[in-house]
Amino acid sequence: MGKLDGRVALITGAARGQGRAHAVALAGEGADIIATDLCADIPVCDYPLATLEDLAETGRLVEKLGRRAVTHQVDVRDAPAMRTAVDSGVATLGRLDIVVANAAIAPIGADPRHDPDELWAATLDTNLTGVWNTLAPAIPHLVAGARGGAIVLISSTAGLKGIVNGSVGATAYTASKHGVVGIMRALALELAPHSIRVNTVHPTGVNTPMIRN
Repeated sequence: MGKLDGRVALITGAARGQGRAHAVALAGEGADIIATDLCADIPVCDYPLATLEDLAETGRLVEKLGRRAVTHQVDVRDAPAMRTAVDSGVATLGRLDIVVANAAIAPIGADPRHDPDELWAATLDTNLTGVWNTLAPAIPHLVAGARGGAIVLISSTAGLKGIVNGSVGATAYTASKHGVVGIMRALALELAPHSIRVNTVHPTGVNTPMIRN
């Protein structure tokens, strides 16, 4: 028996790296998984992002553990598409108990090769607005279940202190990860009456393709 038998978890940025690790760990404890990822490159990122095959492999790893997996190629910057993906996943798996908002980019040091306005917008849209676009459709399902739940927002050490290297990318990344903490603080108060926990996690450098490429 796993700690999460019968539960369903939604994870963004699940095709590889930390997102895949979260999916496999939760499935190992008995949860079924809704896994989403962009599965395409973003021009301001000077490293390759995950692929459709990466996302499919996450699904296969979950299923090897005896759990169900629903995968969706979707951009967290696209609010209507995220709503469709979340609602579809919940309809397929029957409920929602856990959300891990993990999708993010780290174009630190990418400029001056890219337009600074585009760099700023892509980082904030993915790392901050993307978290909200994940939570906005997910929270009603958590509340409607009336079973409590858990929301985990993946911030960074950059959400606790500044990262400075003279680049717009570093400033945008720091701002976005501090913003994730603000979302957590607001929603922790709002959702406490429903027994839904909201926390941030603040990793430093992690050995994933986002860092090592």
